[in-house]
Amino acid sequence: MGVENLDNSLSVAEEMILLQLHDEDGTFIKLPDWAMRYTLCGAVLMDLALQNRIDTDLESLFVVDRTPTSDTLLNSLLAHVDKDQSRPIRYWVERIAVHADQIREVSLQRLIDRGILEQEEHRFLWVFKSRRYPVIDGTAETEAKRRILDVLWSDKIPDPRDVVLICLADVCGVFSAMFTTSELSKIEHRVKEIRQLDLIGQAVASAIWDIEVSLAIAAQPPFH
Repeated sequence: MGVENLDNSLSVAEEMILLQLHDEDGTFIKLPDWAMRYTLCGAVLMDLALQNRIDTDLESLFVVDRTPTSDTLLNSLLAHVDKDQSRPIRYWVERIAVHADQIREVSLQRLIDRGILEQEEHRFLWVFKSRRYPVIDGTAETEAKRRILDVLWSDKIPDPRDVVLICLADVCGVFSAMFTTSELSKIEHRVKEIRQLDLIGQAVASAIWDIEVSLAIAAQPPFH
């Protein structure tokens, strides 16, 4: 999976990363590791869907156009899907999860290369390193959040891209960090309404929820 992307627009994965950043210090919203991994997997699948390369029915995901995109990362994923057609979305979310760290690093590097973020190395206890990604140019981050808020607090018909972002932000818990409990209760119906507007968005979200339930069940101690 490469870094090259000849398209000037941000990918869904890049916008999801921006939605997860704290503006104040460049750290990320605390999310479960599975949430970060599976949401990024869903994001790259969504990017392929928005570029009309893949589609889904109620049971499986399939390629509708093999033409390479301008994004080498997406092209690698497209080739994998093309070799193993008609698998359910959950299969692909779980399979792509092994590449989640790479997808995250590639997306972060692209945001840095665009001058949107910068990378800072910090040490604590003089030994352990941590990274922060302060926002240099907040235009893209502000635009993504503005679009989401505009859709959630109105009855306007959202753009397919914003439907995708809302589905992913909801399933991974980003909204819990963005909104108060009172605000969440007010937008709950709107979020459910928006999730019904995109079949692949529904399928990705359902796959991630199914995986979350499976992980929770697996973590429970056995009965004696």
